[in-house]
Amino acid sequence: MSKFTVLGAELPNIPWEERPKGSNEVMWRYSGNPIIPRDLLPDSNSIFNSAVVPFGKGFAGVFRCDDKKRTMGIRAGFSDDGINWRIEPELIRFATTPSPEVGTWVYGYDPRVVFIDGKYYVTWCNGFHGPTIGVAWTTDFKTFHQLENAFLPYNRNGVLFPRKIGGNFAMLSRPSDTGHTAFGDIFYSESPDFVYWGKHRHVMAPAAFETSGWQSLKIGAGPIPIETSEGWLLIYHGVLLSCNGYVYSFGAALLDLEEPWKVLARSGEYLIHPREIYELAGDVPNVTFPCAALVDAPTGRIAVYYGCADTVTSLAFGKVQDIVDFVKKTNIL
Repeated sequence: MSKFTVLGAELPNIPWEERPKGSNEVMWRYSGNPIIPRDLLPDSNSIFNSAVVPFGKGFAGVFRCDDKKRTMGIRAGFSDDGINWRIEPELIRFATTPSPEVGTWVYGYDPRVVFIDGKYYVTWCNGFHGPTIGVAWTTDFKTFHQLENAFLPYNRNGVLFPRKIGGNFAMLSRPSDTGHTAFGDIFYSESPDFVYWGKHRHVMAPAAFETSGWQSLKIGAGPIPIETSEGWLLIYHGVLLSCNGYVYSFGAALLDLEEPWKVLARSGEYLIHPREIYELAGDVPNVTFPCAALVDAPTGRIAVYYGCADTVTSLAFGKVQDIVDFVKKTNIL
C-alpha cells in the first residue's frame, strides 16, 4: 500500500492549535473563536463566509462584509498570522471588466480564492439579474480584474480547482431555480479560457434524509479542493430542513483526481455542526459555512475558515489524513 501524501506546498506558518486534551473529534475549533467579529469595521454589520490564501510572508483574503444597510459586498484583507486581520475599509472595485453589463455592481457574497499559474482567482456569488458566479483575478489583492461571469443565473458556490484538469480550468458549482433552495446538487464544469464553460457533469446530490439528514436538503462546495494521493478532498456544506428552519453543517468527500465528477467516498456524518453560541445565534442562526482552507502539505495540518450564523468568522483545525479516513469510515456510497 502506497503512503498517503498531501500534494501541495509547505506552509510552516499555518494557523494552528493542537487538539484539546481528551477530544476525539476529527476537527476541533480554535479556542479563540470567533477570530473576526461582526463589527471589525465601523460600517460592518457582519463579516463571514470569506476566503483566505497564503500571500507573501503572511496571508491575504477576500471577505464578505455586509454593511449596516445590509448591502452584501466583498473586501480585501491581510494578516501576518492568519488569525488577526486587517480588512480594507472600501469594497473591491474592478480596474477592468469585460463589458459595462457584466461590470455593473449589484451585490457580491461568499467568495473563494485560489492561486493558479501566477494569479489569484476570486469567485463569488455575483448579482447579475439574480445570483450567478462572478470571476476575477489579482496578483496583489489591491488591483482586481473582472472576467466574464461563469454561468447564467441562478448559481452559487463556485469553487475552482487549484490546477487544470485535462488542460482546462475546472469549477464546482450549485445551480438552482429562482428560489432560495430548489436544486441542491453540485455540478462540475471546465473552461479553456474563463469565457466558455462546458463539459458539465453531475457530481453529487443531497442525501436521503434517512441516510444522512444533515445534508438532505441541499449541498454546496466549500474551500478549494485539496489534492491528495487518494483523490481530491472536498469539504462541503450540507443543509438540514428542521422544524426550526435551516441548519448548515459541513462534511467531506473524496473525488477522483482526473475525473473529479466521480465521487469515491462521502461522509455520512458531519465534521462541524452548529454547537457553540456564535454558531447558534446571529443574523441567521444555526450556520457553519466553510469557504477556505489552509494546508501544510508535509505535516497534513489543515485550518478551515468558516462563517458562523451569517455573522462572524471562525477557525477549525484537523489533519488531512484523519479527514480522509473519516470520509472512508462513514462513507454512504
